[in-house]
Amino acid sequence: MNAPVRMVSEPVNPDAALVDDWHVIAFSKDVPVGKVVPATLLGEDLILWRDAAGQIHVWKDLCIHRGARLSKGWIANDTVVCPYHGWRYDGSAKCVLVPAAPDQPPPLKARAFPHRAEERYGMVWASLGEPKHPVPVFPEWTDSSFRKFNTGPYFFKANGFRSVENFIDATHFPFVHGGLNGLEEAPDKVEDYKVFEDASGISTSGIRVFQPYGDHRQVPVYATYTYRVFRPLVAYFSKAVEIADPEKRHLGSPDDRFCTFLTAQPIDEVNCVIRLCVAINFGADLTEADILRRQDKVFAQDKDIVETQRPERIPVDLRAEIHHRTDKFGLTYRRWLGAFGLTYGTA
Repeated sequence: MNAPVRMVSEPVNPDAALVDDWHVIAFSKDVPVGKVVPATLLGEDLILWRDAAGQIHVWKDLCIHRGARLSKGWIANDTVVCPYHGWRYDGSAKCVLVPAAPDQPPPLKARAFPHRAEERYGMVWASLGEPKHPVPVFPEWTDSSFRKFNTGPYFFKANGFRSVENFIDATHFPFVHGGLNGLEEAPDKVEDYKVFEDASGISTSGIRVFQPYGDHRQVPVYATYTYRVFRPLVAYFSKAVEIADPEKRHLGSPDDRFCTFLTAQPIDEVNCVIRLCVAINFGADLTEADILRRQDKVFAQDKDIVETQRPERIPVDLRAEIHHRTDKFGLTYRRWLGAFGLTYGTA
């Protein structure tokens, strides 16, 4: 599940605010019945597997017997088999067979180490602790007028918070995404906008820009972004897209929306995996390949830049980097992270 990563020089323990949070660690489609899937979250190695009834399980990648990695094992008779001595663990995490002593019940303490797991939006969410809130709500998920597509995973040798901040920044469009989300030779002036905070997180008023390839129809549009950040590593935008050419505007609708729900899986402090759920309510002729083509290109461009940022961990001391009024939402995001008391992944 995880690509080669940047090495962490001095790892620290994750903060409670991250341990007791929900994080996406896989797409549901990538965890079929009969397969053990490895993942890493906040520096902890995990396995995912799905039982015959379809229930998802997330456990530590550890056999309690002699410490072998269960990710090297396999599924047999709806149990996870340890690759070292064949001990078998069922869906309750209980060891149900010690092959070297098949006529004796396994020790009562012979159990796997389960974590909480849920599935939402085609994604597997896991928590290493006890979440104080539910999985964030993707507003368009239950709206039947929107088609939804999972895109990614995108492996970033970059800090998760840096990656989220990039996602909620409209001012990089003409330079990182020239020809798609903006024009380098004619960057948009970003007008002042408002920032809000409530129990669901932080958000903005509309930010309007011109985009030559602003959605999957590959036509120039005027795009108005409304951003939200639900959790430190879960963000979202709703983008109103208006066809720029007045003679073709009738091909769209004032209600056309392109929405993206982004999750960043913190492998550790300086590596993450980005996964998306994209929702559109226009372009019935657009295929999944059309959606993936644009998303893959945009996030490859983001990756090339975000991986170069220094310091690798995001500064929450606002004096560490220079800010501009157009950075208002990113600045709010950093203050908001600071209010969580985060030290893991921050500078």
